[in-house]
Amino acid sequence: MRIGSRFDKSHANVCMHDSRQLSWVKELRYLGIFIVSSRNFECLLDHAKRSFYRAANSIFGKIGRIASEDVLIELIKTKCMPILLYGF
Repeated sequence: MRIGSRFDKSHANVCMHDSRQLSWVKELRYLGIFIVSSRNFECLLDHAKRSFYRAANSIFGKIGRIASEDVLIELIKTKCMPILLYGF
Protein backbone atom coordinates (compact mmCIF):
# COMPACT_ATOMS: atom_id res chain seq x y z
CA MET A 1 0.00 0.00 0.00
CA ARG A 2 1.26 3.46 -0.84
CA ILE A 3 0.43 6.82 0.65
CA GLY A 4 1.65 9.93 -1.14
CA SER A 5 1.83 11.49 -4.56
CA ARG A 6 2.55 8.17 -6.33
CA PHE A 7 -0.17 6.13 -4.61
CA ASP A 8 -1.97 5.31 -7.88
CA LYS A 9 1.05 4.36 -10.03
CA SER A 10 1.50 0.77 -11.13
CA HIS A 11 4.01 -1.35 -9.24
CA ALA A 12 5.25 -4.93 -9.13
CA ASN A 13 4.49 -7.35 -6.33
CA VAL A 14 7.13 -7.88 -3.65
CA CYS A 15 8.76 -11.33 -3.67
CA MET A 16 9.60 -12.97 -0.34
CA HIS A 17 12.45 -15.39 0.33
CA ASP A 18 10.21 -18.47 -0.02
CA SER A 19 9.01 -17.35 -3.50
CA ARG A 20 5.62 -16.12 -2.28
CA GLN A 21 4.46 -12.70 -3.36
CA LEU A 22 2.97 -9.89 -1.35
CA SER A 23 0.22 -8.20 -3.29
CA TRP A 24 -0.58 -4.49 -3.15
CA VAL A 25 -3.86 -3.54 -1.50
CA LYS A 26 -6.01 -0.39 -1.45
CA GLU A 27 -6.72 -0.53 2.29
CA LEU A 28 -5.34 -2.36 5.31
CA ARG A 29 -6.27 -2.88 8.92
CA TYR A 30 -3.68 -1.94 11.53
CA LEU A 31 -4.59 -2.18 15.24
CA GLY A 32 -8.28 -2.02 14.35
CA ILE A 33 -8.00 1.11 12.20
CA PHE A 34 -8.53 0.86 8.45
CA ILE A 35 -5.97 2.91 6.48
CA VAL A 36 -6.66 3.79 2.84
CA SER A 37 -4.16 4.23 0.03
CA SER A 38 -4.43 7.86 -1.14
CA ARG A 39 -2.49 11.07 -1.71
CA ASN A 40 -2.90 12.07 1.98
CA PHE A 41 -3.14 9.90 5.09
CA GLU A 42 -6.77 8.76 5.43
CA CYS A 43 -8.61 6.35 7.67
CA LEU A 44 -11.96 4.69 7.04
CA LEU A 45 -14.55 5.32 9.72
CA ASP A 46 -17.25 3.02 8.35
CA HIS A 47 -16.15 0.05 10.45
CA ALA A 48 -15.93 2.16 13.63
CA LYS A 49 -19.38 3.63 13.04
CA ARG A 50 -20.81 0.18 12.38
CA SER A 51 -19.32 -1.14 15.65
CA PHE A 52 -20.62 1.90 17.55
CA TYR A 53 -24.18 1.41 16.25
CA ARG A 54 -23.98 -2.33 16.97
CA ALA A 55 -23.01 -1.64 20.60
CA ALA A 56 -25.62 1.11 21.02
CA ASN A 57 -28.38 -1.07 19.55
CA SER A 58 -27.45 -3.93 21.86
CA ILE A 59 -27.79 -1.58 24.85
CA PHE A 60 -31.17 -0.36 23.61
CA GLY A 61 -32.26 -3.92 22.93
CA LYS A 62 -31.41 -5.18 26.40
CA ILE A 63 -32.61 -2.18 28.40
CA GLY A 64 -35.29 -0.79 26.14
CA ARG A 65 -37.60 1.62 27.92
CA ILE A 66 -36.90 0.23 31.40
CA ALA A 67 -34.04 2.60 32.27
CA SER A 68 -34.17 6.38 32.34
CA GLU A 69 -32.63 8.58 29.66
CA ASP A 70 -29.76 9.54 31.98
CA VAL A 71 -28.79 5.90 32.46
CA LEU A 72 -28.92 5.24 28.70
CA ILE A 73 -26.75 8.27 27.92
CA GLU A 74 -24.22 7.26 30.57
CA LEU A 75 -24.06 3.70 29.24
CA ILE A 76 -23.54 4.95 25.70
CA LYS A 77 -20.81 7.35 26.85
CA THR A 78 -18.94 4.66 28.79
CA LYS A 79 -19.45 1.63 26.52
CA CYS A 80 -20.00 2.91 22.97
CA MET A 81 -18.05 6.16 22.64
CA PRO A 82 -14.63 4.49 23.17
CA ILE A 83 -15.42 2.22 20.22
CA LEU A 84 -16.11 5.22 18.01
CA LEU A 85 -13.18 7.32 19.23
CA TYR A 86 -10.50 4.60 19.23
CA GLY A 87 -7.61 5.64 17.03
CA PHE A 88 -8.21 9.35 17.10
